[in-house]
Amino acid sequence: MTGPGRRNSNEPPIGRRMAELRARRGMSQQVFADRIRRSKSWVDKVERGVRTLDRLSVIETVAAALGVAPDVLLAGRAPREPVADTGDDVERLRAALARYDIPGPGNDGRPAPSVAQLDAQAGYAWTAYRNGHHSQVLRLLPDLLCDSRTQPGDTADLLVRVYRLAAQVLVKLGEADLAWLAADRAMSAASGDPWRAGLAAISLAQALRALRRGRLAMTAAVNAVHQLDLAPSYVRGPGVAGTLLIEAALAAALSGDANAASELTERASRLADGEQCDDDGIAFGPAPADLARALIAMSFGDHQLAVAIHRRVTSGNAWHLLPAEHRAAHLIDITHACLNLGDARAAGRALVAADHIAPTETRNRPAARAALTAVLRAGPTAADVTRLAATIGLTRH
Repeated sequence: MTGPGRRNSNEPPIGRRMAELRARRGMSQQVFADRIRRSKSWVDKVERGVRTLDRLSVIETVAAALGVAPDVLLAGRAPREPVADTGDDVERLRAALARYDIPGPGNDGRPAPSVAQLDAQAGYAWTAYRNGHHSQVLRLLPDLLCDSRTQPGDTADLLVRVYRLAAQVLVKLGEADLAWLAADRAMSAASGDPWRAGLAAISLAQALRALRRGRLAMTAAVNAVHQLDLAPSYVRGPGVAGTLLIEAALAAALSGDANAASELTERASRLADGEQCDDDGIAFGPAPADLARALIAMSFGDHQLAVAIHRRVTSGNAWHLLPAEHRAAHLIDITHACLNLGDARAAGRALVAADHIAPTETRNRPAARAALTAVLRAGPTAADVTRLAATIGLTRH
């Protein structure tokens, strides 16, 4: 039986795969050890096969820091497990956001981390988010939020990063009101800086769209783009401005404004010059712009165009360069178009593919559960769709 601590004789050891992936990303053993909160000696022993990675939680942590799914480390042999319930973690995050006092550093028994350590933790949390490990992000965020607020000096960049991450993961989990609060905190922390405000406005627009406040979301995103346009050239960048324009276009579609959605999408496409930007919460380039076109077409009832764009983009190399979170979220969204075209099998395949890429997206997001429920009600389903429904706890009725 193959599991986390076992492998077939013709598979490279998990430590060797970890070493290869670390080297490809240009990380020294010390840098990698810092990211996963282990010692350099521990990393060295795992890579040499002296120690074995045999705990799923540690494997997930290592995989997130390397920017891959756990199955890549395990050569696809590990049994898949249901994603744990996130309700308690959301409540912890809610409590952290509800704190208006400034907690004293280290008063909970933990040593007070430095700004550099917190920034590294935030980077790790964003990597986990991009790879769809939302339960890990939720476990990290409460302490990260409280610790970031205790630091002296200018911590605006750190606070914007952390509040944005909280907003975006809460949107995923259907906590739109709480996401709006976190995004608003990010906007306040931006302190009028156009670049920080642009980043924060991305999360704000997402939270407002989740609340079905399309006009407000569009206004927030467009205003942030305008401020970036007025800023010195060194703070401008296609990634933030382009992502804001995509958010504004999606918000316009939510409001039923086809002209604005088209204009904003064209502006975003002009910024997507063939290069794909990928940073904390930002994946911008031709592929994300086209995926937004598909969702906008779907919003206006042109489901055939939506599916056609979807198939073209997902068959290209750029699709595989997008973060796992982005790909899985799009696959969940496109099921609506498939179902409206009467193709429940394609909708089911999209959901299974999303689950393979980022299980938390399908197993914890209300939108995914609703999509899977609709697929089950559409008629007989393939075996893999039935297994996914059983794993999540859904039935046909």
